[in-house]
Amino acid sequence: MPQEASQREAYGRTLVELGRSSPDIVVLDADLCKSTMTGMFAAEFPGRAFDVGIAEQNMVGVAAGMAASGKVPFASTFAVFLPGRCFDQVRMAVAQPRLNVKLVVTHGGISVGEDGPSHQAIEDLSLACSLPGFTVIAPADAVETVQAVKAAAAQTGPFYIRLGRPKLPVVCPEDYQFKVGKAALMRRGNDATIIASGIMVAGALEAADLLAKENIGCRVLNMATLKPIDESAVISAAEETGAIVTAEEHLEHGGLGSIVARVLVKNLPVPMELISMDDRYGQSGKPAELLQRYGLTAKDIAQAVRTVIKRKH
Repeated sequence: MPQEASQREAYGRTLVELGRSSPDIVVLDADLCKSTMTGMFAAEFPGRAFDVGIAEQNMVGVAAGMAASGKVPFASTFAVFLPGRCFDQVRMAVAQPRLNVKLVVTHGGISVGEDGPSHQAIEDLSLACSLPGFTVIAPADAVETVQAVKAAAAQTGPFYIRLGRPKLPVVCPEDYQFKVGKAALMRRGNDATIIASGIMVAGALEAADLLAKENIGCRVLNMATLKPIDESAVISAAEETGAIVTAEEHLEHGGLGSIVARVLVKNLPVPMELISMDDRYGQSGKPAELLQRYGLTAKDIAQAVRTVIKRKH
């Protein structure tokens, strides 16, 4: 595996692999198959791939009908369109009957870059997590993406999987074992815990390296599954390190930080800091520039750890 890899390409290749082993796998797209990489599946299985055009609401309805007929549909578009443009269809046609529909979106967060705020999904995970019965996953890299997509195909019920646009650092080893609803311990430490998801896992590990030079030991948890959250891992981190920092490429409201805070306040409140988008939309720019502007870098995470440790004492 290279140092950086595309989650989207990993998704496309995994769909083809799943399609070869299961004739019930079908794939739907909304005129973005080159960007979501579902075109790989369409090239090998043209009779099982359906491009509905620029009609995301219809795509969700068609996917629901296919699931009700015994198929295992994977429906994909950009995260800003799904669930944003078709939340009602997802709620009514997929969530309420708890159909076996897999919604896998790309271009999540502000790292979409120059396309600007109209294409930067920063509310999508909150919307997806609000839907009863949904499993919501934001993989950290291409390795975890492959395993998350396979896990979604193997389990019955609605899934929402959020992928990014740019290539991401590979942080999971080749022997990594993804489990739905379980956090992955990426680094040990006793002074504080960083809980991160998606693109921010790489930043969390970099922040832990920076802090290690100051003799600050940070535990790093990759919380790929936002729903159901791994409550035991959160509570153990609070008990054993006494301070929590969450890091996500999403609005603070309703995202990973909100979910972790809810677990802590119900079980074991400890000092906590949240690295996330504040109450505003992004703007056009290169991904690295945007992450820096909105406080989503390793340096920002490290500073939050220093702050939360002072609060602990």
